Amino acid sequence: MDKVLKDTDVHFFSSKKSASDIKGKIFVGATQLAVVLIIAILFIILGIIVYEGRTKFSWEFISSFPTNGMTEGGIFPALIGTFILVIIMSIAAVPFGTITALYLTEYASENSKFAAAVRFSVRTLAVVPSIIFGLFGLGFFIQFLGAGADTAFNGGELRWGQPNILWASLTMSLLTLPVIIVSVEEALKTIPRELREASLALGATKWQTIKKVVLPGSVSGIMTGTILAVSRGAGEVAPILFTGAAYYLATLPGSLSDQFMNLGYHIYIMSTQSSDVEKTMPIQFATTLVLLILTLSLNVVAVIIRSRIRRKAK
Repeated sequence: MDKVLKDTDVHFFSSKKSASDIKGKIFVGATQLAVVLIIAILFIILGIIVYEGRTKFSWEFISSFPTNGMTEGGIFPALIGTFILVIIMSIAAVPFGTITALYLTEYASENSKFAAAVRFSVRTLAVVPSIIFGLFGLGFFIQFLGAGADTAFNGGELRWGQPNILWASLTMSLLTLPVIIVSVEEALKTIPRELREASLALGATKWQTIKKVVLPGSVSGIMTGTILAVSRGAGEVAPILFTGAAYYLATLPGSLSDQFMNLGYHIYIMSTQSSDVEKTMPIQFATTLVLLILTLSLNVVAVIIRSRIRRKAK
């Protein structure tokens, strides 16, 4: 009887294991199929952009201004405007995001209600649609700060109370700030607590421990997260629609109170408001190709920096 029960149990568990194996194989197969489909779609999109944009892509296209109602010419002012935007955005967002992450990781206690409120705010900001940031920038930076500055210092003359590259960059810095804070915080958490305790036990202060132990060990993660956040900001369009991007400019921005052209906004304008969409189609593809090269270059820089820092750490 016992022998019969044992055989039955073995058969039961064997059947259950076989069913589980089949489900596992189906799940793995479905996952691999989904990955292959996503990669295939990505390569198809990239292939179309490269194929269609290759006819217009050249040094002259990159280094010249748009002409004939933007149906001919290049994208030089949009490229320079995007570059300036990324620089100012990085200067505004990276230090503030790094300091915030350092406070949350190194100084705030585990039960701190203030730190919990900051983390909740960061998580909330991370899921806010980018167009909302643009409306916030319009209301806070332009209509409140800019208009207030014009009233106080310019006698009411309109200078800062209008869209410009400074307000657009600060708006974009708010958009990328949650990504920077989270990435830096995660990078700091990778440093073992034993290293901090050993440093403090040797007589180092809290700041000396952070400066000599924590930051050098986590700098590769900090740089990677920061550059990825900045590359995301370089491709965003919605926040700058209201805060600084211009349809067309015959000159480059000469000061922080000037408007600017942007690659992403240029693509949007060319595809929706061009006088001849069919004629400007090659320009759209070539501009998209330049924007992809720019963002991919930032990602490659992040990978190279991380690899070099890791080799030095070893």
